Order: sequence, then C-alpha cells, then structure tokens
Amino acid sequence: MTPEWLHPGLVLIMGAWILPFLKGGVKKVGMLAVPAAAMFLCFTMQEGTYGELSFLGQDLVFGRVDRLSLIFSYVFSLMALLGMVFALHVDDDTQHISALGYAGGALGVTFAGDLLSLYVFWELMAVTSALLVWLRREPEAERAAFRYFLVHVFGGLVLLAGILLWGHETGSYAFEHFGTAGGFAWGLILTAFLLNAAVPPLGAWLPDAYPQASVTGAVFMTAFTTKSAVYVLIRGFAGTDFLIWLGAFMAIYGVVYAVLENDARRLLAYHIISQVGYMVCGVGIGTELAINGASAHAFAHILYKALLFMGAGAVVQMSGKTKLTEMGGLYKTMPITLGLYMIGACAISAVPLFSGFVSKSMVVSAAAESHYAGIFLTLTLASAGTFLHTGLKLPYYMFFGKDNGAVGAEPPKNMLVAMALGAIACTAIGVAPSLLYDHLPNLITYHPYTLAHITATMGMLGFTALGFFMLLKHLDPEPKISIDTDWFYRRAQGPFMRFMKGPLTRFEYGFMGQLYESIIRTPIMGLAKAMRVMDSDFVNEGGESLARSTRKLSETLKAKVGGHAQHYGLLMAFGVILFFLWAVTLR
Repeated sequence: MTPEWLHPGLVLIMGAWILPFLKGGVKKVGMLAVPAAAMFLCFTMQEGTYGELSFLGQDLVFGRVDRLSLIFSYVFSLMALLGMVFALHVDDDTQHISALGYAGGALGVTFAGDLLSLYVFWELMAVTSALLVWLRREPEAERAAFRYFLVHVFGGLVLLAGILLWGHETGSYAFEHFGTAGGFAWGLILTAFLLNAAVPPLGAWLPDAYPQASVTGAVFMTAFTTKSAVYVLIRGFAGTDFLIWLGAFMAIYGVVYAVLENDARRLLAYHIISQVGYMVCGVGIGTELAINGASAHAFAHILYKALLFMGAGAVVQMSGKTKLTEMGGLYKTMPITLGLYMIGACAISAVPLFSGFVSKSMVVSAAAESHYAGIFLTLTLASAGTFLHTGLKLPYYMFFGKDNGAVGAEPPKNMLVAMALGAIACTAIGVAPSLLYDHLPNLITYHPYTLAHITATMGMLGFTALGFFMLLKHLDPEPKISIDTDWFYRRAQGPFMRFMKGPLTRFEYGFMGQLYESIIRTPIMGLAKAMRVMDSDFVNEGGESLARSTRKLSETLKAKVGGHAQHYGLLMAFGVILFFLWAVTLR
C-alpha cells in the first residue's frame, strides 16, 4: 500500500488480530476503533487507482476507487461498525476476528481492480463467514457450517477456473465489464457470482446457514456475501438480459418460501433472497437508473436487514425461542426491541419516509421505463408479499400473537444502541434521499416522492394489511420444515458418508494399504536396517579407533612435555624477538 492510500480492508483484517491482546475496556474501545478507522478511510479517500504491484508477471490492483466501489465501501464499513457495536458484549475473540476479517474481505472485493486479488478476498469471505456459523458451537450449526463451506468452496473453484480460462483467452486479468457475448469462461465467472448472490437454485445455502449462526454473527452475514456479489455483478455483467428474469424470479421465490416458514430468522433469510432479486433485476436492466437503483437498494438493504436480524436475534437470545409458534406476547417485556424492529420492517416494506421506499422504487421505475410490464408487476407483487410477512406476519406472531410462554426481556444496551443507530440510518435516508442519491454511481436525477408513487404505494400497503387481518387465521405459522434445493445435497450427505466409511475405507486399508506396505514401507525399513548395521559396524568402530589413537597421542605428549608455563612463554617471546630482528636486518 502506498503512503497516500491505506486499504480499509487491510485495517479490518490486521486490526482484528490485535484484539486478543487487549483486555477489559481497552478491548471494547479497540473493537470500535478498528471498524471506525476503516470507515474513516472509506469516507475520505479520493477516486483513483492505488495499491498497484506486479506479482508473478501479473499486474495486481488492490485499490480501484470510483463511485461504484465507494458507495459499497461506505455501507460495508458502516455495517462493520454497527455489527461490532451489536457484538460488544460478546467475549469471543475468534468470533470478532472472523467478523472483522469477513468485512475486510468484502472491502477487498469492492476495491479489487483485477480478478486474482478479487479471488483472494472472495475466498477469505468464504472461510470467515463459515466460521461465524460454526462458532455457535452446536451440532446443527456445525453441520450447517460444513455444508455452507463446501458450497462456497465449490463456488470458489468455479470462479478460479473461470478466471484462469478468461485470462488465457483474453490475455488480461483486469476486472472490467465482461460483455454479454457469453463463452465458457464467462459462464463460469457468472455462475460463481450468482451462487454468492443466492440466485435459485444455487441459493439454498443462505436460509440453511444464516439461522444457525450466532445472534451477532448472523448480523454480519446479512451484509456482505450477497451484496458483494451484487457489486461484482454490476461491475462485470450489467445489461445481461436474462438477469432481469432471474431477479424477478428471486423476488417471488423468497416471498413464497417466507410464507411457509416458522423459524423467525429463516423467514428473514428468505426475504434476503427476495430483496437481492430486485438488485439482480436492476443489474440485468442495465440502464443508469437501474444501476443506481441496484446500488441504492443494496445500501438500504444492508442497513434495514441488519436491523431486522438484530431485532429477531435479540428475541432469540433473550427468550431462547426461534420459532413463531413458540413466541407471542413479547411486546410486554421487549417494547423497545419491538419499536426498533418495526422501523426496519417499514424500511423493507418500502413505506414512505423509510429507506426502502427511496431505493426499491428506483428499480421498479427502471423496469417501467424500459417497458418491462411483466417485471414491473412481478416486483410490485413481491413488495406486497414482503410487507405481508416481514412487516405484518413476523412481528405479529413474535410480539403480539398468542402467548406461548416465551419469557423475554430487553437485550443488553449495546445491542439496543446498534439497533437504534440502524433505525436512524433507515429513517434518515428515507426522509432525505439525497444523502444516498448524491453518492450513487451515475449522476442522474430521480424523485421518489411524487404523488402518483406515494398514492400507489400506500394503496398497495393498505390492501395488503387489510388482507392480512381478514385472512389472519389462515396465516398461522405451522411447525413444519420447508424443503428447498438443499434437500439434494442433504440427502446425498448420508450415502456419501456411508461410502466414505465403507467401500472407500476398505479400499484405503486394503488395496492402498498393501500397496503402501510393498512399495514404500518395506523398502524404507530395509534401507533403514542396512544403515543401522553400517552405523554399528563401520561408523561406531571407526570413531572408537580414532578416539583411542587421539588419547594415546595425548598421553605421549604429556610425558614428553614438562616444566612451567612461564618458561614456555619466555621461549616463545624470545623466538618472536629473534624473528623480528632477522626481518629488520634483511630490510
């Protein structure tokens, strides 16, 4: 890194390893100071290219700074700070290192100007996010972490293969727009990006893993993996037509699965898929308004989804319950949590004066302006479904529904502070959209607060709320499991382990064991035996003979030499003087 530019991701990654050496209040200060320093760097850096170096004949660029990378760096660094505030009460250094390393990896992806450095940070995100699931240290969480890690390792291998083929085909590893022509390498890179964006059928890892993460770890996970994937899609594949339809499908897919969910955090996880669908759709449309909409919605989504996961996580932590059928009546003991959660619910539901209204509408408007009538209707329908389940169903059954005996209390103050900061951000962006709009990638003008837009939005929200209360009895959550595409690799897990423990084990200890015995172990042991004999018969005997000879010589010299040491000293001095006189005479 050059003196005039310090990588914010490096600050997070390296700063995280300082925390274990701090204690007490100093550690808490360090937990906030590290992400605050990274955020300061992001908000003060200037556009340009930094951190260039040559490695193995390739030009690496760790700091490609422009309006697109800046807007994502702002929200990633802000989320790192909010997440650490939320986790301030947690005494687990490994979790803090993983969380900050995860955020640092996301910033590394954001500023990467070449595909090789992008891949390094991409894999760092996979490892650190898997740790956030595993560190919950419960059997189901460990299994989910293992599945999550395998999926993302597979995605990383697909990405690496695509990068190497792309470099071979084009002669360049620069991370620029890949065009829309297609090709095998192009398809591999796009597939890897879509996997991290949780595009069905590649996205079942998200609702599988996120609800199993720790309460604080899940907040970080909502922010970085899918949104960094949106960033690279904007950077590399803007204007790819079929992404429009994939995004619209995602928007509906997430809502439908949220209808079936009983687990509170799993319901919210499916709504991540739905909301990322809007962003993917915007990437596919590819107009300036659509790209701004995808970027703005990613920014807004990180904040309100973190707030929602904070609220649901607070309920899970304080009540010990995760399912809606086990909750209810918690508004009495957790009113502050309820109020802050509802601000996030209003934001994700695109209620006017909240952040989702000013970001989501940009993508919907871009679809209308580009004459995608079917996409416009699909996204509007998905928005109604989002309000139905995240804005109405989840808070109703979690806080107001039938009291099922869940005992709650307000969470620690630092958790409430983090939620309050997130709520302020969601409201500020909704009330003053220019706070966000002025930093978007494209310099265009958009006005969300038109009479037609407000009227249409309030009408949709009003009819959705009416339908919810009219059909309330039919929307009661049921304690059942929703089957997603992860069913296939979950089902394959059993036969795979049986194969590992059965035929593969017999092959290992049978054929491979005999092969090892005959080719490696037997010759090596024979050689070792021969060396031992040679060592005993030749080396040891030779050493002993040399020692005996040396001892006899020493005894002989001792017998021959006698007198005092000063005599020998005087003789040596006399000899030196004679030599000196002789040398002078010769001159």
